[in-house]
Amino acid sequence: MQFDPAPIRSLLFVPANRPDRMQKALASEADGVVFDLESAIPRGAAAEARACVRQALESHTPDQPAVFVRVSAVGTTDFAPDVDACLHPSLTSVMLPQVVGPEEVAEADAALEGTETLIMPLVETASAVRQAYELATASERVAYMGGATGRHGDLGRSVGFQWTPDGTETLYLRQKVLIDVRSAGVPNPLSGLWGIVDDLDGLNQFAQQTRQFGYEGMMIIHPTHIPIVNQIFSPSPDEIDSWRRLIAAVEEAEAQGIGAFRHEGRLIDHAHLLTAQQNLSRALKLKLI
Repeated sequence: MQFDPAPIRSLLFVPANRPDRMQKALASEADGVVFDLESAIPRGAAAEARACVRQALESHTPDQPAVFVRVSAVGTTDFAPDVDACLHPSLTSVMLPQVVGPEEVAEADAALEGTETLIMPLVETASAVRQAYELATASERVAYMGGATGRHGDLGRSVGFQWTPDGTETLYLRQKVLIDVRSAGVPNPLSGLWGIVDDLDGLNQFAQQTRQFGYEGMMIIHPTHIPIVNQIFSPSPDEIDSWRRLIAAVEEAEAQGIGAFRHEGRLIDHAHLLTAQQNLSRALKLKLI
């Protein structure tokens, strides 16, 4: 199978039993939305929520954000009916919660056989952190994955850390998972999330740090977070111009048999060409050029 996943900067969570919020999310500037069947709906509302998800997928158009569905955990009685409800050509990815081991990713892969649906395992347990590489390589459908953080969330409960705005307690967790995910060849590492809705300065700092680590995007919980996250995870026009100039300079130098050389005050070689080409490719997928 060959998958070419869309780049995701902002991935917005929405309760799957709220059609009004689901439609607002689909009209937003988020790159992707998550219809949450696992933890954002009240008990007893699963059938109604599945119907809402199905209706949203049926009406989804290509110009709208990519659709992810967080299904119930593999091995639960709700997993199979959740997957059945969301399998549709408009679905980009199934999101797997509470993953403990790679066998769960493999089981989800089998459930998606015959479709082009991708998989995003959520890193919400200490075991998932420890086995992040094994999770990422358990299926070639894994296209999105990363170190999740949240105040008083599942990972915090599993690991036992005390959340702080600076995020010092999760630095290792996020970096370790990122290295595992990148080593596995997952094209779009996503981290997150910032759980304080009105603290946009805190979100800005956290997102900047997350981007500097090497993540491509973040999971978010509120529409007001979308523009900040999209901007931080997007290359600027100046960056795009500099990559184009560098590519032209390297190609000209190589045509003259020159390897490393000085360009705009920096020493440049073929490695810089590959990086610039990769960055421009992502900008093109984001429709920024």
